[in-house]
Amino acid sequence: MPKIMLKNPTETKTESYNNLSLTKPVEKTKTTVEPVNLQRLLRKKRSKRYMEAMGALDTGGHVNNQEKINELIEAIREEFPEVELIKTGIFIGMVSKCFLGDPYEVHTVDFTHTIIKHYKQGEVLPDGMEKARAIAARNIYMYIEVYTDHCCAISADGTVSII
Repeated sequence: MPKIMLKNPTETKTESYNNLSLTKPVEKTKTTVEPVNLQRLLRKKRSKRYMEAMGALDTGGHVNNQEKINELIEAIREEFPEVELIKTGIFIGMVSKCFLGDPYEVHTVDFTHTIIKHYKQGEVLPDGMEKARAIAARNIYMYIEVYTDHCCAISADGTVSII
């Protein structure tokens, strides 16, 4: 009588397969967010930790300090774990009032080049961030997040206004 084999001795599995099937497991990736859902996500109040990280921009120590810039980028990733805003190019950077004094007016965090730079009055801001300059210079909001198709004005308490 033939033996029933429960396991085929010639069959091999690789580590990329799971135990339940011979299909590749689904990799965890950042969610693609539709524009309507993205705006809803961006309207949520910013956390205290996020606000503290962004508020530290003008206190010094960030210019030419890649470690501090990486900390800011990590704070953004923690605030928006649902979507990778920086790598996809949706989030261009931030603009806020500069308190270094005359002739400086605003400073930026430019995520395309991962730099923080202070701008003098009349000096043009890069990569579409100029659209946030006038609002940032008035110091009504703590800072302005600049996205490809809109801006988010962030108040000191973390509330958001999309403009």
